[in-house]
Amino acid sequence: MTEKATMEALARLVPEGSRVLDLGCGDGAMLDYLQRTRGCSGYGVEIADANVLACTRRGVNVIQLNLEEGLTIFEDNSFDVVLQIDTLPHLRNAETMLRETARVGRAGIVAFPNFAHWPNRLSVLRGRMPVTRRLPYQWYDTPNIRVGTYKDFEVLAGRNALRILDSFGLHEGETVRWLPNARAGTAVFHFERSA
Repeated sequence: MTEKATMEALARLVPEGSRVLDLGCGDGAMLDYLQRTRGCSGYGVEIADANVLACTRRGVNVIQLNLEEGLTIFEDNSFDVVLQIDTLPHLRNAETMLRETARVGRAGIVAFPNFAHWPNRLSVLRGRMPVTRRLPYQWYDTPNIRVGTYKDFEVLAGRNALRILDSFGLHEGETVRWLPNARAGTAVFHFERSA
């Protein structure tokens, strides 16, 4: 998810000057954008060699790390904000990584393809797994281990003692607050640990 309108929508959730950890940062576009427009600093975490190189070329500090191994190299509250943009669907233990996000950051921002978006529902009703802009793979070659919905994350957050500060959907860069579970291709959650 690197479109400018989407990055702008997510960046508005990150306070200026924040220390940011971007989990599964890809080519570093989001962290680069936050550094240039919001005065943020921090690190990206990425496993793919080509993406680590792309981050370096952008001037983004990056650590090559397999997120499945956890975030034990970071202390509690090391960052103001931890980002997981399109990361959860690729992780075997998404719940553990969500708890780790809340441990190392004062706040977390999670965004992922919303499987409950109405075109996806229609595709399933027709008997086929959806292939969309946000879910661009056939069922047999997807890198996603799981799919989730806006409502699913609300339940997961509650089960893990996370307080949702803001939540909305994004569709083609536009914020969707009315019926986001059905009307948005992307689910977005800004959260912190419950006191």
